[in-house]
Amino acid sequence: MRYLAIDYGIKRTGLAVCDAGERIASPLTVVQGRKDLIPRIKNIVATDGIEALVLGLPLNMDGTEGPQAKLVRTFGDELGRQLGIPVFFQDERLSSFEAEQRLREMDLSRTKRKARLDALAAADILQSFLDRKAGR
Repeated sequence: MRYLAIDYGIKRTGLAVCDAGERIASPLTVVQGRKDLIPRIKNIVATDGIEALVLGLPLNMDGTEGPQAKLVRTFGDELGRQLGIPVFFQDERLSSFEAEQRLREMDLSRTKRKARLDALAAADILQSFLDRKAGR
């Protein structure tokens, strides 16, 4: 099954996809703002054979849901209705932090790191989902 992961944000949203064998998640792109977000997601779903969505759920460190998690759930529910495909939520605690740590190890300028961070975080979210699903 092909999944599209979404690291939903107010300023930027990271997107990532996995292979059909559900083993490897790869960063795809970062969408700036929200204006074109849903049409871009619809296009990716149609052209890349995406069968389900995985949204990163920003839980508090104690596991509770705050206002941002509720916003993500609302967005995910709307996408599910519009696209007619399943939507899964994956705990994303520390995904952006881990992605940022990996990007720091690369020789990239701050601007380039910032441009790639959200897509890499989406890939981390998707990889965690795939690993959990496979029992790894």
